[in-house]
Amino acid sequence: MTAVVFDLDGTLVDSEPNYYEAGRRVLAAYGVTGFDWERHTDFIGIGTREMLQALKAEYGIDAPLEELLAGKNRHYLELARAATEVFPEMRLLVERLHADGVPMAVASGSSRAAIEAVLAGTGLSGYFRVLVSAEEVPHGKPEPDVFLEAARRLGADPAECVVVEDAPPGAEAAHAAGMRCVAVPYVPATADAPAFRLTGLLFPGGQSTFRASEAYDFVLGRAGAWG
Repeated sequence: MTAVVFDLDGTLVDSEPNYYEAGRRVLAAYGVTGFDWERHTDFIGIGTREMLQALKAEYGIDAPLEELLAGKNRHYLELARAATEVFPEMRLLVERLHADGVPMAVASGSSRAAIEAVLAGTGLSGYFRVLVSAEEVPHGKPEPDVFLEAARRLGADPAECVVVEDAPPGAEAAHAAGMRCVAVPYVPATADAPAFRLTGLLFPGGQSTFRASEAYDFVLGRAGAWG
């Protein structure tokens, strides 16, 4: 049984601006200035917990990690509920796969609350049988835990799953899980990352070059499947 596991942030939806702003706000509350978009992009594809652990050490923040996580999630949920954009070709792909009865999951480094809020706000909730947050598994990406858990909940063999990802850590996690991968780099400059060389289908120009029809054909394993 073919199944598809989507990353959420930067893949299905353009949530990175909201995550950046949420991170900037929570760091500013602890006296950290100078956290810019370029620094934020270093953490794209990394779970929120792992990101804040690194920044806590980098900036010498004394506050407990759980406090930072709660603050960032609070800011992010406020921003996400106000506005989150779905990438149009991704919506087309999700709708077509759903219409054809292909089981789908979302596996993300975001919190469960954030995943649910974004999917509800964008009208995507009804398309996914399974949601897995990095909070629910021992290790976040680039470890394969979230993808393997998604496959387990879907009742699918990992070898029959296709991951759709935007970041090198996610592509590395998909490879470690033994899953095929469609890579759509959120940051096109990362398109030559070693992890993306392991993917079955790469759109090096990112979302501007992504085509639902090509991804659909790859998922089903045959050219012209889109019809």
